[in-house]
Amino acid sequence: MWTNLRSVLCALLLLFVVFTVNAQNRRPKNVQVAVKAKWQGTPLLLEAGELISKESKQLFWEFNEAWLGSDGDSDCKSARDCLLKISTQASTLLAKPVASLFQFSLTLRSASPRVVLYRQLADESLSSFPHGDDPSASHCCWVDTGSSLFYDVTDLLAWLASPTAGGAAQGPELFDFDHVHFDSKAGTPVAVLYGAVGTGCFREFHLSLAQAAKEGKVTYVVRPVLPSGCEGKTRPCGAIGARDNVSLAGYGVELALKNMEYKAMDDSAIKKGITLEDPRTEDLSQDVRGFIFSKILDRKPELRSEVMAFRDYLLSSTVSDTLDVWELKDLGHQTAQRIVHASDPLQSMQEINQNFPSVVSSLSRMKLNESIKEEILSNQRMLPPGKALLALNGALLNIEDMDLYMLMDLAHQELSLANQFSKLKIPDGAIRKLLLTTPLPEPDSYRVDFRSEHVNYLNNLEEDDMYKRWRSNINEILMPAFPGQLRYIRKNLFHAVYVIDPATVCGLESIDTLRSLYENQVPVRFGVILYSTQLIKNIEDNGGQIKSYDAETNAQVKEDISTMIIRLFLYIKEHHGIQTAFQFLGNVNRLRAESADSSEEETEQQHVDGAFVETILPKVKSPPQEILLKLQQERTLKEASEASSLFVFKLGLAKLKCSFLMNGLVFDSVEEETLLNAMNDELPKIQEQVYYGQIESRTNVLDKLLSESGLSRYNPQIISGGKNKPRYVSLASSTKSGESMLDNINYLHSPETSDDVKYVTHLLAVDVTTKKGMKLLHEGVRYLIGGSKSARLGVLFSSSPNVDPYSLLFIKFFEITASSLSHKEKALHFLDKLCSFYEREYLFKTSVESGGSQMPIDKVLELAEEYGLPSKAYRSRLVESLDEELRKRMIKVAQFLSWEVGLESDANAIISNGRVIFPVDERTFMGHDLHLLESMEFNQRVKPVQEIIEGIEWQGVDPDLLTSKYFSDVFMLVSSAMATRDRSSESARFEVLSSEYSAVMLGNENATIHIDAVVDPLSPTGQKLASLLQVLQKHVQTSMRIVLNPMSSLVDIPLKNYYRYVLPNTDDYSSTNFDVDGPKAFFANMPLSKTLTMNLDVPEPWLVEPVIAIHDLDNILLENLGDTTTLQAVFEVESLVLTGHCSEKDHEAPRGLQLILGTKNKPHLVDTLVMANLGYWQMKVSPGVWYLQLAPGRSSELYVLKGGNDGSQDQSSLKRITIDDLRGKVVHLEVVKKRGKEHEKLLVPTDGDDGPQQSNERGSWNSKFLNWASGLVGGRQQSMKEVTKKENEKGGRHGKTINIFSIASGHLYERFLKIMILSVLKNTNRPVKFWFIKNYLSPQFKDVIPHMAQEYNFEYELITYKWPSWLHKQKEKQRIIWAYKILFLDVIFPLSLEKVIFVDADQIIRTDMGELYDMDIKGRPLAYTPFCDNNREMDGYRFLEQGFWREHLRGRPYHISALYVVDLVKFRETAAGDNLRVFYETLSKDPNSLSNLDQDLPNYAQHTVPIFSLPQEWLWCESWCGNATKSKARTIDLCNNPMTKEPKLQGARRIVTEWPDLDLEARKFTAKILGEDLELNEPVAPAAIDTPNPPPSSDISEDSEQDLESKDEL
Repeated sequence: MWTNLRSVLCALLLLFVVFTVNAQNRRPKNVQVAVKAKWQGTPLLLEAGELISKESKQLFWEFNEAWLGSDGDSDCKSARDCLLKISTQASTLLAKPVASLFQFSLTLRSASPRVVLYRQLADESLSSFPHGDDPSASHCCWVDTGSSLFYDVTDLLAWLASPTAGGAAQGPELFDFDHVHFDSKAGTPVAVLYGAVGTGCFREFHLSLAQAAKEGKVTYVVRPVLPSGCEGKTRPCGAIGARDNVSLAGYGVELALKNMEYKAMDDSAIKKGITLEDPRTEDLSQDVRGFIFSKILDRKPELRSEVMAFRDYLLSSTVSDTLDVWELKDLGHQTAQRIVHASDPLQSMQEINQNFPSVVSSLSRMKLNESIKEEILSNQRMLPPGKALLALNGALLNIEDMDLYMLMDLAHQELSLANQFSKLKIPDGAIRKLLLTTPLPEPDSYRVDFRSEHVNYLNNLEEDDMYKRWRSNINEILMPAFPGQLRYIRKNLFHAVYVIDPATVCGLESIDTLRSLYENQVPVRFGVILYSTQLIKNIEDNGGQIKSYDAETNAQVKEDISTMIIRLFLYIKEHHGIQTAFQFLGNVNRLRAESADSSEEETEQQHVDGAFVETILPKVKSPPQEILLKLQQERTLKEASEASSLFVFKLGLAKLKCSFLMNGLVFDSVEEETLLNAMNDELPKIQEQVYYGQIESRTNVLDKLLSESGLSRYNPQIISGGKNKPRYVSLASSTKSGESMLDNINYLHSPETSDDVKYVTHLLAVDVTTKKGMKLLHEGVRYLIGGSKSARLGVLFSSSPNVDPYSLLFIKFFEITASSLSHKEKALHFLDKLCSFYEREYLFKTSVESGGSQMPIDKVLELAEEYGLPSKAYRSRLVESLDEELRKRMIKVAQFLSWEVGLESDANAIISNGRVIFPVDERTFMGHDLHLLESMEFNQRVKPVQEIIEGIEWQGVDPDLLTSKYFSDVFMLVSSAMATRDRSSESARFEVLSSEYSAVMLGNENATIHIDAVVDPLSPTGQKLASLLQVLQKHVQTSMRIVLNPMSSLVDIPLKNYYRYVLPNTDDYSSTNFDVDGPKAFFANMPLSKTLTMNLDVPEPWLVEPVIAIHDLDNILLENLGDTTTLQAVFEVESLVLTGHCSEKDHEAPRGLQLILGTKNKPHLVDTLVMANLGYWQMKVSPGVWYLQLAPGRSSELYVLKGGNDGSQDQSSLKRITIDDLRGKVVHLEVVKKRGKEHEKLLVPTDGDDGPQQSNERGSWNSKFLNWASGLVGGRQQSMKEVTKKENEKGGRHGKTINIFSIASGHLYERFLKIMILSVLKNTNRPVKFWFIKNYLSPQFKDVIPHMAQEYNFEYELITYKWPSWLHKQKEKQRIIWAYKILFLDVIFPLSLEKVIFVDADQIIRTDMGELYDMDIKGRPLAYTPFCDNNREMDGYRFLEQGFWREHLRGRPYHISALYVVDLVKFRETAAGDNLRVFYETLSKDPNSLSNLDQDLPNYAQHTVPIFSLPQEWLWCESWCGNATKSKARTIDLCNNPMTKEPKLQGARRIVTEWPDLDLEARKFTAKILGEDLELNEPVAPAAIDTPNPPPSSDISEDSEQDLESKDEL
């Protein structure tokens, strides 16, 4: 025993000795990565104010007051002290769960963009006024009133004291994110204070303005800004975080093991680097191959360096990117077992999947518990292996788009709701149930119940003889058929009812369409409902009633032509049948169209008379003219024809002009195509019901569909139909801050229902001094008289408190009735009459006699007595002393509407359970719409929570308070709060998955937030989710159920990378000074001899680029770091991406539409094009307030933007976009063509074969207006036009500019790129402009290229495009780079660029590229060189001569993508980019297709996107072309050789004679710019001569020398 122990110890000591010797050679190496924002830092204190205002607008002011009232930060000696001080101060105002999340969000810096936005507004405020005497003076605070700026409090006080303190009209524009002081009275002049809490000037201004707001003098608004230069003038904690750019968290960093089949690494040595302090090291308590090194070091501290060397050896020796098949077999199940059995499962999952290459070999040797495997396989019968799902409180989240910021927002939303509900005394159990309810999905469309006698059906499939031969078996509908094929079944399944005015062109033409479809036996039951536009206008003007007599002339209202046609139609239908009646309408249209003098729009009397006579002539004995004359005088059927119009008015369909209903679904286009599409959409719904037996042979399909889901009225403002999302405000959040305005509302109820619980509460905001407001109020009262069992009505009088005495008196009468007498039987009838009386006596009269306010009191009291309301009750409360109280209440209403609901203080609006309907169209709004709103809100939002609320056992609430009003309030507050949350209506049944052995359960069941997750721990998604779930567990009260779902049969190692997800930490804040270091990704003890490539996994809207990176991030070989122990890289979020989708109703997306974005003063800062794919577009933005509009020229000549910011239907030229977080924005735009331009095309095609004509038309297509601004808004300009035309000419360059585009990644390819640039320039005298995709360029290249442009006399521009979220993503960096070569050519360049040549970075040019640039490519969008076939040695590798490619190409050549020409004008006109993206999307989901993406895609698509084949000499490549044609080569490409796999550099020196000289010139220049010494240790390569390619083993000494080189690349 002792002998064995001694031998083990000896062996260990021997190992330690060995590792001590090697320790110096193999010191552990680390990698550290940080991402900073481009913008200057923002103070943490101001960010805290923004975060706390998300909880409640009032808390912002309470937080600021608390900070101003204390000097607690005077004892703060470091950044960490300040962080804790700010967090503590905020926590006192927040509920406990929200406070924990607040502290994390503060360290995450998620509110920084909002503070940057205020900085933009502050700059605009200063720039709109010239500075006083000293333009250089820097002010830390100022007040902007719109007409002047005040830098001094005394000037402000003087302005406040003056009686003409600015008009509210020209005050600064306010936004919904603004902080308005809660004492501000709506309608007073606006004063915006720019400044930072913590500065002395802020306190002075704040105290003065807060006092003025209380006195009702101003609307006081704060925009928190700490101007640069003021950091020293604030309290100790006021400037924390403001000094350096903000360091961000919430992204992942990957170090992937790189495939080095072809040696493509630069052999230049790194001369100097940034030395930062070496960061923290890894946790030693983790198991490494069975050793726990923290315990070994505790026992043997004196052997620390030897023990650590041993650990590093174990770590690096375990790195594995291949395993044998039998080791892979159960790897996923073994991983699940390790995680489930760990003491901290989430930590274990993170350690495994984020360091997988180092732990995989130990995992694969673990003994597997079969029950885990069985349970996983059992679960995988219900969901695919590897599938990932994540649900928060039951709502499924999109894992692909999920990032830390979105997750924190969702968690905050849930905690905030829970907090609101607990203040309503709802018990915790019920709160959890409420939060777990999933909202019902908004239906895409609603059915309108149009069943009535006014529908005139043309046919009946079940009864008419013409359908006799059709089968009547309804199950025929389930039989398979070709797409779009009609099913001829003798059953009324489809009812197409057209709602038309028979005097309009549209109405009459739709009759012809309908008759044509009927005659062609389309299996639809056709019908019409006819109305008169003129009569409906009359009905609207007359408050919903038909006006028979004109009050002014006391004569009958003249019958309009539409009503007359309806009357004649009904007469013919009654006497001669429906077929003849439809024939009459067809004849009217024919005569109208044939009439020469008739304008296109109008139907005239003569057409109607002629059609009537023509229609009935064969059918009557007496002359038709007599019948017509008789009918005109008698006005037979007059009431029926008017009732038809009234019915259409009540349905709400008249405003659509021409529409049809398909089984009640509304369509506002009457074209044949729309009808057929509507049938195809309806078919599967009917098939489903037939399949489940819900529709049988005897079922009346129309009755069934309409009685189940039919609405009595159509109002697009209420029925959004999935397009415009309804707007909601949480009424519960407004009750949080003490006394609420809602507590004082007196509700009206339908007769005999005042004691019932009301599920829906309509609040009408009414300005009684307007006709609009009175119409709304009147309709509200009539709605209650009509009867409503489940709704109540509250009135918010939004008139100005200084309203005239007459209106004030009306309000008093109304309020007294509502508060004291609403239970009386006829109270509502009295209010109805009161409204009519007020309208008649006051509102419709132009002026009111002075002193007349006393007159109507007696009349009103008489009226009250008539309706059984005692006049005493009124007299006692009409005293003037109560006027002041009423005025105060009206001020509160105005504040509520302005600051809580976001409406004008005198708005007329409806708020139904928090849903805001504004503006209300008073002409068409009726009591029926309130019924519609009631049923919609009840079904969509109240039903899901009704059972939970009714089942609550209330505790801590006085039983006497549990009245019907209390419950009605709870329903109103809860459903309004629930409606404001942004969550998916999709859910999954996680409970069906077994979770005994293979799932992780965490947290307690009383948690507010419950997480359900299904995750494959060995997947990229699992790497990210492991960290996100840990954050939720640590900072949010959650319970979790995580079901592990690994792939069951692996054929390769699933993760070949190391991964870190970057999270903020309080350690980022210094404990010794006021510095904030910021979070970083840290990889400790990375493998030394493996080549790694770095990728960033950032949130979708971020555009990042490296700004500090000495080493090649594409090819990281840590053993080359020398004495440096940590490779460091810093990236920058260069901008955020604003994306959107643009649509045009009933048309395809407006492809090629040009959009511009900027501020109001500078409207054009960036621009873009709309793609045909989903109408997608994107722009680069920074935080701020921006305005989007159509670009001048053809886009704005043809189109206008539809809908302003309030979602209304008006047409607007500007769309305001607010960027105030790191989550970006997705904007949905709808455009409509201007009148008269409906048939014009946006893109005018050019004739590709006609040279001169082509160039002229191109200018017009581009509208010659668009100056591209591809720099970031507010950032540095990326377009480096280093040389003007004159300088070009001085340098000997003249003629048309050649545009060349290229892409490079990694130091080697950047080295090649410089050589390519030199080879182009040395062979042409023309000006050259290079376009580089900046995404992957190193900081050194970006430093050198401006100097190179100046030295060698060329222009360049850096361009970028963010990969769209809807396009299938590539995982490998190399494939992403390939994709950028081809997928975005139409949108990545400015619109003014007409042609560009792509040249691979590793190409050498031997000719004037101007020849290629000017070549006529015969109107094709693309020109490529075909694949060479001279080199017979490579025949075995020539894939295109067999299999798929041979079949697909059918004689067309396969082209090489190293060099190609793009005619951008033709490319955009022919939608080549859109077509290529469609092909890509289809093919890329198959991992075996598009193996050479940039080359395979255009070759595959050349049948649709034609390619012009360039002469062969334009591209020579040794691998495929052979040496016989080398002498004629115009360009030489260093393509890889699959046979020899020769390293790139070796091949370059051997193949291209001029390459070493060009390389030396480029390297000398680079060394000069970067201030380095050039080491000329180049190997001597054999001269490049025209000899065949040597075999791989021909020169052993050179190979070994190359190996040495490649090991010393960095």
